[in-house]
Amino acid sequence: MGNKKNQKIEIKAENPYMKEAIDESLKGIYHGHGGPFGSVIVKDGEIIGRGHNMVLANVDSTAHGEMIAIRDAEKNLGTYDLSGCELYTTGEPCPMCLFAILWANIHKVYYGCTIADNASIGFRDEKFDRLVGGRDQLKEQFICIDRDACLKVFSEYNKLENKTY
Repeated sequence: MGNKKNQKIEIKAENPYMKEAIDESLKGIYHGHGGPFGSVIVKDGEIIGRGHNMVLANVDSTAHGEMIAIRDAEKNLGTYDLSGCELYTTGEPCPMCLFAILWANIHKVYYGCTIADNASIGFRDEKFDRLVGGRDQLKEQFICIDRDACLKVFSEYNKLENKTY
C-alpha cells in the first residue's frame, strides 16, 4: 500500500453538479494548482464551463475556480452574458468572485463550504467581506448545499503539503 499522501480519494455529493465541482477541486489540489476550490457552470442542464483554483499554477491572484469557470463558460458560449446559468462551487465565493458572478449575470450560486469554513483552512475572505459590507442581500441567490462533501475536500487539502496565500 502506498503513502496516504499519494492516494487520491473519491468524494460523493448529493447534487451531481456539485460532484463535478468537487472533482474539479480535487484535480487542482492533487496537481498543486491552488486552493480546494472547484466550480462548474450549468445552463439548461448542461455543464458549459468548469474550473478549479489555478492561483499557484498560473501565478495569478485572480485565478480562482469561479473565475476560471466563468472564463471557460463565456468562451464556450461566445458571450460575456451568462444569464440563465447556475454556478456550483465547493466554497462560498470570495468578494472578487461574487462580483464577477454578478457581472456575468449568473442568477443562482450553489456553494458547499461557507466563508467561515474557508477561513478555517487559512483563506481570508471574511476580511474582504467586511470591506464591502457583507452579503446578506444575496441569501436567495446564494444557497449552501453538500457542505459535508465539500468539507471532505477541505480536509483532503489540509492533509497535502500546500501553500496558503
